[in-house]
Amino acid sequence: MKKHSARVAPLTACNSPVLTLTKVKGDERPEEGSGAGSGAGSVRTEAEGQHEAAASSSASAGGGSGRRWWRAGPRCCGRRRLSVERLKEALWGSAVVLSVCSSWAGTSQLAKVTFRTFDAPFAITWFAATWNLLFFPLYYLGYAWSSDEKQNPLQQFRECCRLYGDDGLTIKIFFTRTAPFCVLWTLTNYLYLLALKKISATDASALFCCNKAFVFLLSWIVLRDKFMGVRIVAAIFAIAGIVMITYADGFHSHSVIGIALVVASASMSALYKVLFKMLLGSAKYGEAALFLTVLGLFNVTFIICVPTALYFTGIEHWTSFSLIPWEKLCGIAILLLSFTILMNFGIAVTSPTLISVGVVLSVPVNAVADAYSSDIIFNGVRVIAVLIICLGFLLLLLPQEWDKMAVRLVSRFRVSKREEVEEVAAGADGGF
Repeated sequence: MKKHSARVAPLTACNSPVLTLTKVKGDERPEEGSGAGSGAGSVRTEAEGQHEAAASSSASAGGGSGRRWWRAGPRCCGRRRLSVERLKEALWGSAVVLSVCSSWAGTSQLAKVTFRTFDAPFAITWFAATWNLLFFPLYYLGYAWSSDEKQNPLQQFRECCRLYGDDGLTIKIFFTRTAPFCVLWTLTNYLYLLALKKISATDASALFCCNKAFVFLLSWIVLRDKFMGVRIVAAIFAIAGIVMITYADGFHSHSVIGIALVVASASMSALYKVLFKMLLGSAKYGEAALFLTVLGLFNVTFIICVPTALYFTGIEHWTSFSLIPWEKLCGIAILLLSFTILMNFGIAVTSPTLISVGVVLSVPVNAVADAYSSDIIFNGVRVIAVLIICLGFLLLLLPQEWDKMAVRLVSRFRVSKREEVEEVAAGADGGF
């Protein structure tokens, strides 16, 4: 039985601006050269031995040129194979970054369009959260298609229940470990959608990037995470950006309320991530899919009373169910579902840093969309504030050993420069 550690820095894992798991570890894969792969490796080694013997005999007869030709062949093929693999990784990473950017920006823009005909942000939040029920079925379909060792859904369900401890998913665990996360999930999305009614999608997406700074502060205080000065600077940038965006709108009550709602949404997201790390630790792909499915089940079963109460009290009231823009609601739900899938499972094909870069790129995409669809004014203060927040977001992506890596990079650059100067000097001396 695996054990979860509550002392894992959330910022070193797959962080995202919307509610996702703070860290999702992939299923353990067999090491290269073990199992079936080791058999192939032994056959390949024997063949290479025969080729090497033949090459050595030809080298003794032909002055050693055959040995050099044989050694150059596999090395060239290895470099070519490595370049192809890097090209595939770059293409997958670019595809994931563009998908994250488009899904997050599309969610914000489509939500603002939906509010023109359907002004019910909590109903939209509840409807989108119900689609979380699809996570575990989708995961099992992928598992059944790609895995060699097949398990029926019940066996896979029991294995994924290890996330909740030795007893698995019990009634007590369902209410104590699911209810807080479902409430935080709902509040995060609801407050964000509510803020979109008052401020632009550009400001909302930029302000929501501050959740990484809040995650760092909470993990530093609650989880006793490692102190890093650069992340403190990033947190200061985030706070300064919030103040500057508020100043850019002139401290009007309408915009101040919207900014406060986005900041509260980012705080709920950060609390969700740190609480998950503290209570459950980390999760594999299947465990993450089951956890999100359980959140959707809790949302359908218990949270449904909230939009029902809001409807009958007139707070979120619409005239007829036939006038509900189902195509827009389904579009928002599909975009959020795609975004959550990319955040939690995109690390299978690319790095978490690239995924987070896709989140930052959604800010200029929203800015272009707002410039054509709304009357937002991009004055100097607003632009500087957005850039400061994005800079703070990127600073939080730096690894913990970034300073040592920078020193090594600078030292390598100096050594290469010194070698170039020496070569130039030696060439000049040889010319005379």
